Amino acid sequence: MLLRFIKNWTLPLAMIVGTVAYFFFAKIPFVAPLKPCVNGIVAVLTPFLIFAQLLLTFCKVEVCDLKPKTWHGWLLLFQTCACLALAALLVYCPMNEVYREVFEGAMVCLICPTATAAAVITGKLGGSASSLTTYTLLSNLLAAVVVPLVFPWVEPHANISFFAAFLKILSKVFPLLLCPFFLAWFLRVFVPKVHGWLLGFRDGAFYLWAVALAIVSGQTVRSLVNSEAPGYVELLIAFAGLLTCCVQFYLGKRIGGHYQERISGGQALGQKNTVLAIWMAYTYLNPLASVGPGSYVLWQNTINSWQLWKKRKTEAQTEA
Repeated sequence: MLLRFIKNWTLPLAMIVGTVAYFFFAKIPFVAPLKPCVNGIVAVLTPFLIFAQLLLTFCKVEVCDLKPKTWHGWLLLFQTCACLALAALLVYCPMNEVYREVFEGAMVCLICPTATAAAVITGKLGGSASSLTTYTLLSNLLAAVVVPLVFPWVEPHANISFFAAFLKILSKVFPLLLCPFFLAWFLRVFVPKVHGWLLGFRDGAFYLWAVALAIVSGQTVRSLVNSEAPGYVELLIAFAGLLTCCVQFYLGKRIGGHYQERISGGQALGQKNTVLAIWMAYTYLNPLASVGPGSYVLWQNTINSWQLWKKRKTEAQTEA
């Protein structure tokens, strides 16, 4: 009974665990000496979890099954245009620091690629996991190209040129997002035993994502608690995260619905790799902008939890 409860409510439980863990390490005196060690582990663990999630997801995909569909193109076009529009607004329209942080938070939420666990959620909701995985790869490719181009444009640094910043971000983002795909393909062709072993972790990407979600939840709470920005600024950035979340789930379902893939379309555009988004915002933009994707964690997982609950309720009524 307990295991079933944990499985059904993995996402909200992960957020609660992350929040409680932050206050445990931040507020209990005798744990304080461990904080530097914990921070170091988290810094290494975050990119590892992103890489591992993608690897497990791409191991399940046959290269011949990666067939781009028309709705994939429309969603990619929306992500690109929305991100570039906000970037142009930030660069060419004078605005105070508050609005810059709000728009930067929204921009990261828009360009961030699809979450690796989205395929698992899509399968649980009755959508096409293979079609969703194809979009996950495409959205990661898009982010690997657009992020190094746009972020140095939006947040230029006086001590580094645009081209140098582009290469620096590209060198970190591109391998993290695309190497898992090539490694999965290499293992499938040349080391099938290892590939088969990885396939045995059926829901591995989902639970790795839950661990990452707990870490991100703790980091988000830390950013909110330690931020010197006024509360209304954080609320505005969080509202931008809510707005982008609702818009993307809605548009994804509408566009996917036209091609009989409503569930896949909604999850593809709406469910984001927030671990990656927070890392990108904190590293390459104004750190406060990370509150946007940080709040997106709450919004998207509230929607996912509601969708999974609704699906279970429908199945229970059908069985009855």
